[in-house]
Amino acid sequence: MFSDKREMTNFGDSYDAAELRFLDLICSLAKVSIQGYDKHRNVIYWNDSSEEIYGFPREEAIGKKLEELIIPPAMRDEVLMLHQQWLDQGIPIPSAQLPLQRKDGSIVHVFSSHVMLKANTDSPEMFCIDIDLSEQHAAREKLEQMASTDLLTGLPNRRHLENTLQSRIEQAQQTGDNFGLFFLDLDMFKEVNDTLGHSWGDELLRAVSQRLHECLDGKGLITRFGGDEFVVVSDALNETGASELAGKLTDCFEQAFELSGESVRITLSVGISLYPKDGDKAGDLLKNADLAMYDAKAKGRNRYEFFSESLALQLQEQRTLAAQLHESLNNNEFELVYQPQFDLTTGRIAACEALLRWRPSQEVASVSPGVFIPVAERTDLILHIGRWVMEQACRQVKAWRDQGIKIRVDINVSGRELVEPGYFAGLDDCRARYGLEPQDIGIELTENILIKAGSDALEELKKQREKGVEISVDDFGVGYSSLSYLKHFPVSHLKIDRTFLKDAPESAYDGALMEAIVNVGHKLDLFIVAEGVETAEQSRYCQELKVEYAQGFLYAKPMPARELEVLLISSKK
Repeated sequence: MFSDKREMTNFGDSYDAAELRFLDLICSLAKVSIQGYDKHRNVIYWNDSSEEIYGFPREEAIGKKLEELIIPPAMRDEVLMLHQQWLDQGIPIPSAQLPLQRKDGSIVHVFSSHVMLKANTDSPEMFCIDIDLSEQHAAREKLEQMASTDLLTGLPNRRHLENTLQSRIEQAQQTGDNFGLFFLDLDMFKEVNDTLGHSWGDELLRAVSQRLHECLDGKGLITRFGGDEFVVVSDALNETGASELAGKLTDCFEQAFELSGESVRITLSVGISLYPKDGDKAGDLLKNADLAMYDAKAKGRNRYEFFSESLALQLQEQRTLAAQLHESLNNNEFELVYQPQFDLTTGRIAACEALLRWRPSQEVASVSPGVFIPVAERTDLILHIGRWVMEQACRQVKAWRDQGIKIRVDINVSGRELVEPGYFAGLDDCRARYGLEPQDIGIELTENILIKAGSDALEELKKQREKGVEISVDDFGVGYSSLSYLKHFPVSHLKIDRTFLKDAPESAYDGALMEAIVNVGHKLDLFIVAEGVETAEQSRYCQELKVEYAQGFLYAKPMPARELEVLLISSKK
């Protein structure tokens, strides 16, 4: 550094006036690193800012070569080539942002420009003017980190995953390695959010991310894909290794999460895709693992499934079916049929269950409700179909009432509808538009749906029951089959699944189960409906147990509204 004008003047005896003005200017730049080099790249000038930025004292830097001081090893060959090219061909080194090296080996980012003095002499000199961009680089890195990090959990986010996954694929293509991608979804997370609130949901997501870290112990990349979905990428996995890791992940969720004093249990559904077997592009691997995860959910949750071509074909068929269902809904290709429930004491029809049938155009083969209802339930389509069923049932009850026929029609309500905001307000409105009473339209829900229902849904059901709506537990016995749950639900009827009745008259074991269900149901002041009554013996058995109502082919099959209307009129005579 020139400490005063005299020193600079002595140094600059061989410079012309313009070059001296340049040297005077650069000496006055307090926060800009200026270094000068001779044609052999030996340091001849090193200002205070150079000491501050690069860490080399002037006394140590003077006489050393450029490449020995601040040029990282990976850049040295290119720098030597560019410098020689300038000397030999007069091609200046372009200005650029560069990662240069400090004395301690760390990297400093600078914007570097270069000027050649005494260019037409035997001793040309190159001056480098470097502006320290450390603050700007740190700010940019922070922004990039924020853009690639999930702010809630601190995990890498979807953007980071997609970039990393592409790099992982390129690396694997060179090395021939395999890796596994695990798509994780929290089972029943929405119910936790709805029941305990979003702040608890956020706390749970943070706890989940921590548990995943503990579970994997650094043996995989963990990312939050969005919502309650996480993705794990793990190296060098074959199918056996992937099974072991997926099993470990699901096992890690056996222990409850303690959230602000509340114990919350939640399980995990995992879908797995393997590179390169299930795809060689990031998008394909993510899509296929996602499909496998939904397959795991459909098979009961709290499990893992691998992607397969047969699964892809099955899901494609389901997507096609969903599209056809949507078109049929617009084309009014659905129908309600009605199956009566008979009072076993009087023999008269007490109520009927509305059952959905799909009557598609001739281009589409007939599909049973057992096939198309689950497909609809995986999408919002079930909400549209449910509203259609509600409207049609109310319209039909009103039409019968206008003919002097008074009968309750029970409609089936899915789990998606039960938690849909405004569902029960819509039911109230639909009844009111047709001038119906709450007792005219009943509700049927499976025990699985009731057990999984949050407190808000149960409160809405309680309000409906207080209005006089009959609420039935359908298919009792095929789900959790816990009688103790019944006392917590605002229900009026218990419909025993046909599998319990089928062998009950002859089987002591099945008979004992049937009798226990009926007795406990009566103790809870519930009406009992026996489903699937097909023989006279089964009917007599139900009467002996004091079962109030029966529904089954022995009495009547599901039938169109017109046929039931005839049956209802004849039963009044």
